Amino acid sequence: MAPLADVTDCAFRQIIAKYGKPDIFFTEFVSADGLAHPEAQEKLLIDLKYSENERPIVAQIFGGKPENIKRAATLCRELGFDGIDINMGCPDKAVEKQCAGAAMMKDFKLAQEIIRAAKEGGGGLPISVKTRIGYNPPSPKSFGRAGKNDYLLDVEWIKTLLNEDLAALTIHLRTRKEMSSVPAHWELMKRIIEIRNEIKVKTLIIGNGDVESIDDARKKYKETGCDGVMLGRAIFGNPWLFASKEYISKSNLSPQACGANFSARQPAKGFYKHIPSTPEKLRVMLEHTKLFEEMLGQHKNFAIMKKHFKAYVHGWDGARELRMKLMETENATQVETIINDFLA
Repeated sequence: MAPLADVTDCAFRQIIAKYGKPDIFFTEFVSADGLAHPEAQEKLLIDLKYSENERPIVAQIFGGKPENIKRAATLCRELGFDGIDINMGCPDKAVEKQCAGAAMMKDFKLAQEIIRAAKEGGGGLPISVKTRIGYNPPSPKSFGRAGKNDYLLDVEWIKTLLNEDLAALTIHLRTRKEMSSVPAHWELMKRIIEIRNEIKVKTLIIGNGDVESIDDARKKYKETGCDGVMLGRAIFGNPWLFASKEYISKSNLSPQACGANFSARQPAKGFYKHIPSTPEKLRVMLEHTKLFEEMLGQHKNFAIMKKHFKAYVHGWDGARELRMKLMETENATQVETIINDFLA
């Protein structure tokens, strides 16, 4: 599951772990500069909160100062994470102003120093990077091998990262300039695999971008030869995305049984290609909301949940009106009242 800012927090990951756990969890990205300073660190530690049922879990950090990356990596090791991932692809302007995120693609030397600092601070933990295929599309002349769309791939950037012998390299298959405004260039993945093999490193290559489902992920894996696939937006409103092949269905329960008294329905663990009923979806949304308030209510704005409300509540008669009511809520109690009224 992809690391998504203000989305993949500890409450959301608990819901995903319960209804369909991915092979690897990532935290939201956290500022290494903040983690390196005691006052800021205290506030940011909530972003590194996790539970044992989320393992393996990787901490994602970002920053443009090697000394702070080293300190942050040491902290992640002390906190017991299974790996450390460095964000070198985020296009947010505030992040880039710190010479971090996508800005790394313009300073190869700094990127190398950042990776080496993470390795030193991580003390043997697997170090990975999440990036894009390039910053701006380079000139076709800078790519010494002809081929459709090959000019989009910044080969020297990919080689620079692979030469650092990373445990894994996740590549969002768009340039920074493209943001998410064009389809992801999955046709470039085979070339990236070729580059990895030419350099003769064991770095796992993980593809990211426009993956709609597990079936779609499997298809892309088979077509491209990548080692893994990362899913992000597909998880919104669908905690069952990564559900296993166990068929444990409680569909014999009527919608009424899932209504105001949510305790009448047990957790629907292990669904495979599960399409939840409207009451079930709303029940899990409420569970998510209560968990957010319980785990993060003292640290984060409740408004963060509203992006999840939009994802959970759509596709049926009355969804729009229900969403509008949920957008006005300020706490889980209000959400529960509205959902119970709707289901009643």
